[in-house]
Amino acid sequence: MVKCGTWPVGVCSWSLHNDLPVIAEAMKKMGLEHINLAVGPVFEQNGSEYLKTVKKQNWKISATMIAFAHEDYSTLDRIKLTGGIRPDEHWKNDSALFLKALDVTAELGVPYLAFHAGFIDHTDAEYARKFYDRMKYLADAAAKKKVTVLMETGQETAQELKMFLEEMKHPALAVNFDPANMILYDKGIPAEAVRTLAPWVKHLHVKDAIRTTQPGQWGSEVPWGEGQVNSNNSFLKALKEIGFQGTMCIEREAGEKRLEDIALAVSRLRKA
Repeated sequence: MVKCGTWPVGVCSWSLHNDLPVIAEAMKKMGLEHINLAVGPVFEQNGSEYLKTVKKQNWKISATMIAFAHEDYSTLDRIKLTGGIRPDEHWKNDSALFLKALDVTAELGVPYLAFHAGFIDHTDAEYARKFYDRMKYLADAAAKKKVTVLMETGQETAQELKMFLEEMKHPALAVNFDPANMILYDKGIPAEAVRTLAPWVKHLHVKDAIRTTQPGQWGSEVPWGEGQVNSNNSFLKALKEIGFQGTMCIEREAGEKRLEDIALAVSRLRKA
């Protein structure tokens, strides 16, 4: 088992395009046992075979992940409008898909289902009420399956997400912390943000980025150790400080050498 200190290290399946044979071979070569598994392919053509193949692997699935087809990451403005459970026209289908993902998560015996919930906006009372109601519906359903919903950090500051979680006070809601997203969305400093969200951080994406110099534009994702997430070892120190006990799953969503970048991250985490 690969570890960074006491933390198990894994990989996000979609970083290798959900190609299970490729994922299995890569994990074997790198000595990885843990995986953050995308369950979306289960609901596509040949989905039953995907699930059967997953069950045959000797993997420790740290969390599952679901995304929605309507999400548009082309610009910050577009993902604000299309991300997660925000769009009314997609809520019926999204909630049904989420419930199916919950069933698969429970079937696999996985404790966490992660996703990008969508933009949290406390300045719009009507929208906020709708968002809270929808999240409660999903969290209530998860609780019945003994699964915790992990909201991935993204378009809001850590303080805004903390406010939401404190107001919800739902035992089936927690956080999948992606430190690079704090930089990509220009929403804060990762080490400070993880301290703010410490009570809810149950799972972690290992991803790095460089902040934009143009407000309103995306930052740039880079291989782990080459960006601003862990400057002077600040982020890993913060994780130790808050007593993080979850799994660290390497995520690489950019670049043409994902396999090499993941292997590099494994090597750097081992040494850290």
